[in-house]
Amino acid sequence: MELSLHRLRMLRELSRRGTVTAAAASLHYTASAVSQQLAQLERDVGAKLFERFGRRVQLTELGLLLTEHAEEILGSVERATLALEEAQETVSVRLMAGVWASVASGLLPHALAALAGEHPGIQVRTRELAPEDTADAVRDGELDLSFVLDYSDAPMPWDAGLERAVIAVERLHAAVPAGAVPAGSASLLELGEHPWILASPKSHFGRAVRTACHRHGFEPKINHEVEEQSTAMAMVRAGLGVTLVSDLGLGLRPPGIDVVALTTPLLRTVSIAYRTTSSRRPALQLVIEAVRNAAAALGLGTEPALP
Repeated sequence: MELSLHRLRMLRELSRRGTVTAAAASLHYTASAVSQQLAQLERDVGAKLFERFGRRVQLTELGLLLTEHAEEILGSVERATLALEEAQETVSVRLMAGVWASVASGLLPHALAALAGEHPGIQVRTRELAPEDTADAVRDGELDLSFVLDYSDAPMPWDAGLERAVIAVERLHAAVPAGAVPAGSASLLELGEHPWILASPKSHFGRAVRTACHRHGFEPKINHEVEEQSTAMAMVRAGLGVTLVSDLGLGLRPPGIDVVALTTPLLRTVSIAYRTTSSRRPALQLVIEAVRNAAAALGLGTEPALP
């Protein structure tokens, strides 16, 4: 019997997610492709590994047994990779990183350019995800590292199997139509007089801003729900409302809008998340160092907003 690591990862995801569709989404495959690979795994083993009950699946006893061993096998592969990296005099490795728009445009170009010059053997590939999805992707082994966020008004739940390295602390600023706020600063309560453009409450950013507004005594009147800061600022430019934008997000700012400081600062901490088992990987630590240096060059410190 020859077991495929690729198919074992799919079985592990099926065990975690409960449906082929959810497992496929987490692995960025089609449900049909995952079904075919799992059927092949059953043929490789020569036994039924799961049973369908409507849309959900339930692992058989043999399926559960193989899943337990899959966790050990995949963990051993990761430990072997680490041992090889530590034994090599020169670092040569490929890492997959989870990103979103503002870090991809504001931090990575400088960080990866510096990394390529000093450590050309390290290749970093990126996948854009919603910020609230990146930590789970690291935990599940889809990514080697990812950028994650914590807001001063909405700390993020943390997985015990992950560690994080603080990269930068950003301030949030008000982005308003030109001339809408004559003063150079404003409180959140004063901004409550304007219509808002904001991400949905399903997003970490949307929840954090709503929490901050409630703490300042008002419910924002949200006329437009959009997820990307660049889209929100384009709507601000058209005079459709106000929004909040981070330091890194200011790099996406269009002309024709005003950026106003908040009288009571709102902070968010940008970190890199990685599995605890990967903490000794030399390549990972070099990537973290390069990104921290890029953030420092932009004037962003690393004093976390949260304890």
